[in-house]
Amino acid sequence: MPLVTLLDPATAFLSQNPIPMTIAGRAHTGAAGIGDVFDPATGEVIARVSLANATDVDTAVKAAHAAFPAWAALPVRERAVKIQRFADLLQKNFEVLAQLESLDVGKAIAAARGFDVPFGIACFRYFADLSVNIARDVPLPIAGIEARQHRAPYGVCGFIFPWNFPLTLLCWGIGPALAAGNTVVIKVSEVTPLASLYLAKLAHEAGLPPGVLNVLVGTGAACGQPIAEHPLVKRMSFTGSTTVGKLIGEICGRRLIPAKLELGGKGAAVIFDDVDVGATAAKLASALSLNTGQNCCMATRWFVQENIHDAFVSAVSAELARIKIGPGLDESTQMGPLASAEHRERVRGYYRKGLDGGARAIPAENPFISGNGYFVRPHLLSGTDDNICFREEVFGPTAFVVKFRDEDEAVRRVNAVPYGLANSIWTSDLVRADRVATQLVAGNNWINAHNVFSYGLPYGGVNLSGVGGGVNSPEAYLDYLRPTTIARPL
Repeated sequence: MPLVTLLDPATAFLSQNPIPMTIAGRAHTGAAGIGDVFDPATGEVIARVSLANATDVDTAVKAAHAAFPAWAALPVRERAVKIQRFADLLQKNFEVLAQLESLDVGKAIAAARGFDVPFGIACFRYFADLSVNIARDVPLPIAGIEARQHRAPYGVCGFIFPWNFPLTLLCWGIGPALAAGNTVVIKVSEVTPLASLYLAKLAHEAGLPPGVLNVLVGTGAACGQPIAEHPLVKRMSFTGSTTVGKLIGEICGRRLIPAKLELGGKGAAVIFDDVDVGATAAKLASALSLNTGQNCCMATRWFVQENIHDAFVSAVSAELARIKIGPGLDESTQMGPLASAEHRERVRGYYRKGLDGGARAIPAENPFISGNGYFVRPHLLSGTDDNICFREEVFGPTAFVVKFRDEDEAVRRVNAVPYGLANSIWTSDLVRADRVATQLVAGNNWINAHNVFSYGLPYGGVNLSGVGGGVNSPEAYLDYLRPTTIARPL
């Protein structure tokens, strides 16, 4: 099947040299030079983008600070209308955003159309609607005191987003912050910045006031850290690795500002012997190949009850072998390449370390496809719980398969790693499923499915997978409103 032909607006956008950032509603050329953006399917340069440093961060934060009073003072309904009009323009540019996201990250265009873009747009609509239905003032029933709790926006909120789901995660992060009346300064990854930069351009065209939404591109050291350290930033959100999340948390701790840290994972799928083996294998194979395994909530440890282990491994191996691998912009592609050459080497390094540590590869042949693109086949490893690929986040289309005897053993071994983001329990016994789900230490435990997302359904992590609140729910909206108690003795 031929590759998707880029629409004219996407082609024109990519032809800029460099593609600028957006500060205060205007195109901005950064002070840190120019960076190349590569097509993961070919290794070729597809665009050049302007890069930011601390000087640009200061300009953006001051613009957001200047825009905050008027944005926060808008009546809630008026602010919600502006956000809805922004979502309308995103919807009008749906296909351009999907093409840019697919080309940039390497993900299948079907996935960009089916999840990344529509679920991102829906985030703005959800929080705009929610904002007009949540009271900002709540009376407190205190004897002898007229009292209430008032909620107000913080001011400038800083965001640092990763490269794997750049558009969706940006929407998840800033949707509640904007609806609550905050202004935002965003650092997107220099690896996959394209759809986020296009979104920033559309924000200005949609009529969001200048300075309300500012998007920068840069490295963590040159751009991300200065956002977290800036004295005018009143709240931070970081999505990415646990290692960097700890550094952002330390900075925010020294500054005594709240931080939302959405970090890595090492999720488990617990597969009991009463499942439909073929159907469960198909669902987990699909979950493993989602975004080429580059998602923190993926099930990367598969605990299979011992008497169905061999049948399950055989069934899932057959499913994985049928997955169509190819360029993201090929309509028939089910799984694209890894997002960058650097990340391909990271995944390859874990594969080698796993084998050196005694793991067995299923299938035995090398899954890394030679050529200029960053392709890898989905694959399984098996071995013992002390293997590095069992314990650490690989972030590729690979799962570590082990046997278990009974429920208690499965719970103990699932909880043995220090992460806590997302697990799934697979069984026809729903009483057992619920019992196991309550014992697994994670922010999200799903039953007979993996990757269950809906607005209104809280999503977040615990332990090394996150702290400071989650996303996609009313609680996320309230996270961006600081509480103030107002009281008068009677």
